[in-house]
Amino acid sequence: MNSNFKELKKECYEANMQLDALNLVIYTFGNVSAVDRDRDIFAIKPSGVPYAELRPEDIVIVDFENTIIEGEMRPSSDTKTHAYLYKNWPEMGGIAHTHGTYSVAWAQAQMDIPIFGTTHADHLTEDIPCASPMQDELISGNYEHNTGIQILDCFKEKGLSYEEVQMVLIGNHGPFTWGKSAAKAVYNSKVLEEVARMAFLTLQINPNAPRLKDSLIKKHYDRKHGKDAYYGQGQ
Repeated sequence: MNSNFKELKKECYEANMQLDALNLVIYTFGNVSAVDRDRDIFAIKPSGVPYAELRPEDIVIVDFENTIIEGEMRPSSDTKTHAYLYKNWPEMGGIAHTHGTYSVAWAQAQMDIPIFGTTHADHLTEDIPCASPMQDELISGNYEHNTGIQILDCFKEKGLSYEEVQMVLIGNHGPFTWGKSAAKAVYNSKVLEEVARMAFLTLQINPNAPRLKDSLIKKHYDRKHGKDAYYGQGQ
């Protein structure tokens, strides 16, 4: 591949292929992007290309103003959402959008995912937020750009930090996740899908299941992410 962005395209390609391998997408749905902060550009999957046919050289490079810098194909239809998030949340290194069955189901129900158990608390201390469905005037406007605004507004309304809560549901649409890298964004997509599935099953067994108590939330989050974390093998 003859490109000035070979490594960035490779990172983006591998992350997109992971979405398919983890059963988080069907057909051509979903996308991952990877950002280069030094150059204010990002790589993203081309629109409508089946994963089985996707090649590293097909990945499209765009800037934060949605101008194509390199690539023969049209970038993902969600490119403007990615661009808006990158411009406004500077610690993001990668973004993923999937159509996972359970996370989409919660989005269609327009419900936050409650923190019922320690699997959820291992990753974040808050319910997974669901943004309200987009208003009609925004739908008829610059829709994908406005989806980015929708996400930021949701976090502002709920008083959440995007660095701590690295996932969101868009009402009636589906999930977006992010992280320090494209790979981390995909990791968070899989975590979100599994937590969404567990929460759904919990409510089938007990519709009045209680929220996880604060002491367990703190314990499980801190042992992985706190200043005295002891999970894993360290740095």
